[in-house]
Amino acid sequence: MNEREMKENKMGVLPVGRLLLSMSVPIMLSMLVQALYNIVDSVFVSRISENALNAVSLAFPVQNLMIAVAIGTGVGINALLSKSLGEKNYERANLAAVNGVFLGVCSAAAFAVLGLLFSRTFFTVQTDVAEIVEGGAAYVWVCTVCSPGIFISISFERLLQATGRTVYSMISQMVGAVVNIIFDPIFIFVLGMGVVGAAWATVLGQVVGAALGVYFNATRNPEITVKLRGFRPNRAIISRIYSVGVPSIIMASIGSVMTFGLNKILIGFTTTATAVLGVYFKLQSFVFMPVFGLNNGMVPIVAYNFGARKPERIISTVKLAVVYATAIMAAGLAVFQLLPGTLLGLFEASDYMQEIGTQALRTISLHFLLAGFGIVSSSMFQALGHGVLSLAISLVRQLVVLLPAAWLLSLSGRLELVWWAFPLAELASVTMCIFFHRYVYRREILPISQKAE
Repeated sequence: MNEREMKENKMGVLPVGRLLLSMSVPIMLSMLVQALYNIVDSVFVSRISENALNAVSLAFPVQNLMIAVAIGTGVGINALLSKSLGEKNYERANLAAVNGVFLGVCSAAAFAVLGLLFSRTFFTVQTDVAEIVEGGAAYVWVCTVCSPGIFISISFERLLQATGRTVYSMISQMVGAVVNIIFDPIFIFVLGMGVVGAAWATVLGQVVGAALGVYFNATRNPEITVKLRGFRPNRAIISRIYSVGVPSIIMASIGSVMTFGLNKILIGFTTTATAVLGVYFKLQSFVFMPVFGLNNGMVPIVAYNFGARKPERIISTVKLAVVYATAIMAAGLAVFQLLPGTLLGLFEASDYMQEIGTQALRTISLHFLLAGFGIVSSSMFQALGHGVLSLAISLVRQLVVLLPAAWLLSLSGRLELVWWAFPLAELASVTMCIFFHRYVYRREILPISQKAE
């Protein structure tokens, strides 16, 4: 056994509280910047017109789908890579890394084809407002055809996170986001590119983030090596990545279906309602992104200690993550309840949009407290190899409960009732999480604990 194999990774020895914070805080900060650029992006677009804001809002499901595929694949890479490191299986860890990058490139190619063929169709099935269709189709075309940046950046960021080097992951994400924020007003206003300018600024930021991710992995991540020369796809490794990743991809993709369905329901009331939903998703990212960052720090810790057979560290990590996530969500709830008008004012909201939006933000945000527990639970299931459970929770919350509830409530003819679908759906998902926690504990954690005794 060489010196490299004898040295224990920090995820197996550092105190759990300190470890979780050291792993999560850099990612949380980078995701806060990501959320900031999401908001700034829409703030600038709202200065063009409400229809321009609507175009970007209606494009959200496509962007969300791309992120779902990239992050879902990253979850699979992260879980396999971290577990392999915990087992000291460095050969399999390297195979997970290089095959994961290959899958990211393949995903980018697939979205480029879809963007070329269906960008305009995606908008014409939602609205016949010419300004929305033209601006939205051009926006989606740029985001999809020029998507390699987002897939490569997320793939390499996950490699850094899996080995505990979250500071470098933070730097690559933050620099990419800052580049986006800087070039947004330049492309949109100075160069007069309008909505399309926002898309090009996004793509530029993603490319810069990808370049930094590749650089940091090559120079600062000695535990894994990504060798492309002589590469051949490994079916066994890809299967293991996707055994966790596909449920995660489907789970996140369900959000795109849900958003598309909600837009169809809301546009039956008024196009302003869809703009409000788009603004909500931008604003809520500022609350949810730190929790997702916390999860990204938690997953490799749980996966590593699962591979190292240290159940007490798994349990302690999950408990702390739930406490931190709930605290973040409570802060977000307070802001949404107390300052909805101020939040909407960032987007040049008209009086009518303020009226609709204030009700929407206050009602939807009620589900925040429950959501913290649900998000951490889903990530824990994925880290322990039970991605199907996370998928089931997401299916029930967004498609079985939320969309049907929104449709039924819309039959009342009262828009303000539709927003209650969010708290109702979250209540259903948390109930499922409680039952699944008991199942996973008995299936995975308890046997390890008994062997340790």
